[in-house]
Amino acid sequence: MSRRSIRVASALLTTAVLVPLFAAQPAGAGTKLSGSAPADDRVVVSEDFSGNSLPAGFRPAGGTWEVKNGRLYGTSADSSQQSRITFGEHLNDFRIEVTARFESVKDSARWTAMGLDVPANGSVPWSIATMRSGTTASNGLEFAQRTPTGTWNVTDTAAAASAAGTGRDVRIAVEVHGTKARWFFDGREAMRTTRVARSAEGVEALVVNGSTVSFDDLKVTELPSGSWIRPDGSPMTVIAHRGASSAAPENTLVSDEVARRGGAEYIENDVQPSKDGVPYVLHDSTVDRTTDGKGAVRNLASSQLDALDAGSWFGPSYTGTRIPTLAAQLDDLRSRGGNLLLEIKGAHTRDEVATIVKTIRDHGMTDRVFVQSFEVDALKYTRELAPELPLGLLRGSLDADPVALSKELGLAAYNPSDNALSKRPGVVADLHRAGVAVMVWTVDSPARWQALEAGGVDGIITNRPAELAGWNAAQQQERPTPPAAPTVTIASPVASASLDRSQTPVAAVQATGADKVSLTLDGDAVTPGKPLDLTALAAGKHTLRAEATGPGGTAHATSAFTVRATPTGLAHLILTSGADANRVATMTTMLGHGHYSQLANWAAHQSGNGLNAARAALIVAEARALAAG
Repeated sequence: MSRRSIRVASALLTTAVLVPLFAAQPAGAGTKLSGSAPADDRVVVSEDFSGNSLPAGFRPAGGTWEVKNGRLYGTSADSSQQSRITFGEHLNDFRIEVTARFESVKDSARWTAMGLDVPANGSVPWSIATMRSGTTASNGLEFAQRTPTGTWNVTDTAAAASAAGTGRDVRIAVEVHGTKARWFFDGREAMRTTRVARSAEGVEALVVNGSTVSFDDLKVTELPSGSWIRPDGSPMTVIAHRGASSAAPENTLVSDEVARRGGAEYIENDVQPSKDGVPYVLHDSTVDRTTDGKGAVRNLASSQLDALDAGSWFGPSYTGTRIPTLAAQLDDLRSRGGNLLLEIKGAHTRDEVATIVKTIRDHGMTDRVFVQSFEVDALKYTRELAPELPLGLLRGSLDADPVALSKELGLAAYNPSDNALSKRPGVVADLHRAGVAVMVWTVDSPARWQALEAGGVDGIITNRPAELAGWNAAQQQERPTPPAAPTVTIASPVASASLDRSQTPVAAVQATGADKVSLTLDGDAVTPGKPLDLTALAAGKHTLRAEATGPGGTAHATSAFTVRATPTGLAHLILTSGADANRVATMTTMLGHGHYSQLANWAAHQSGNGLNAARAALIVAEARALAAG
């Protein structure tokens, strides 16, 4: 199948938010990811735009879109126009990557975007990953949504390490797993989100606003559902213990919101039933400590729990805050973003676990909830009732063989206390080899964060999620910057040049970040910096392709020019033909009188008889083209 075809083969809003991406998968099936697509992932779209028209399956939906010079060009006339082109298919887990270049912009706030979930006809709503030409601004990169009413909801912003500007190729990519995504700029992760709005049918797209942008080497790859194990080079997952419990009343929707804005990807909360069987989010077995009431949770009906004040104990500004039901918490997460690490608190019957499972399913949140518990029976019930939910076993001390127990229970994660893990840190590697992640509780010390990060721990359950998110971001900044992707352009002949055979253009290539640059003309190697011999080329279109390879990868550029028939060019063919003076004089005389057909016939007769056959063929073709024109 050709490279340029669409392959449907067997089918806190802050720049400091850098938290790892978890994607649901069958329990215990984790494998370590490298952060790039493995070779056996399904390529859905692979396009280098080497043709002369829009590839099959590419659907313009506003603005101007055209293929030329080996690139796709999208133009938006002004800031009010969002030029769109859709392609691909609906995917839950995928990577979209493309080389983009701002050719011109109205101002540095104008942008282009990769569409992560866009209706095939380009209508709203959309979910996109945006890049401004001024990428070093605080909102140079964004995750954003275009709502059904045509308004904008920007969920996450970040600044890139360097400016995209104009005339520069940048390699951009986004990895999506359901509602979670990672933004990559020139090979470096810049931002994450848990708030990608998804639909049942949306496809991929490119969008341009107030600018002309060209694109090359577009690729969409379907990914496996992912891993709970931290990818190499990624920071630890920030898991907010009972929400942002150091800044707001624990296990409430307000603490969830503070945690979300502070950069937590997962919110850890506890669930247990009321007297009438409704699952409520509360840690203690009684309401005494965190509300204005008294009594065991299981002895109070839902109407009694709903009436309690769960905020004034923490501070007067939180007076009137309520204990949320599990249903209310799931609704909040679904509408405002985020994921739930849900602890089934204390012993539960199978029926009580079934109620929890039904609530999760009824709210469409099975792909955003991770269940953990100290209670082995609760995990067994969950696995039996909802095998799609990943499971984690909480432990205050390590089991004799955590790997064997993890396999027995079908765990996706083994979650020990920090104190327990500090006694046997090597168990992390053992669990990783078995495909089991490790999330440690409850850790608020930067010194311990450092030790756990070095030890390979995948996630930290903390009362200080905003601080951990900031610490993670600082660690990321200290990591060595990967080499910049190379760039390459063909400076000469200029794109779309029309040349005759008397000209000798120099093949000029400009590249940055490259150790090796190669150039071909119609597939044959040519030397950059050397003149091109147009006397050896047939009339018509010819294509130069440059490839630059460096530590940061490989870049390509394509440029086409046309060789056209002209009297001057034909004269050059005759004068450099190597024929004797009499034959040259005969041909130039006919040329001077404009007797092109006669010249063509004479040169054909002389082919191989005092006139080189290959040169004679070119003279014949050139003369006949002039005669016809």
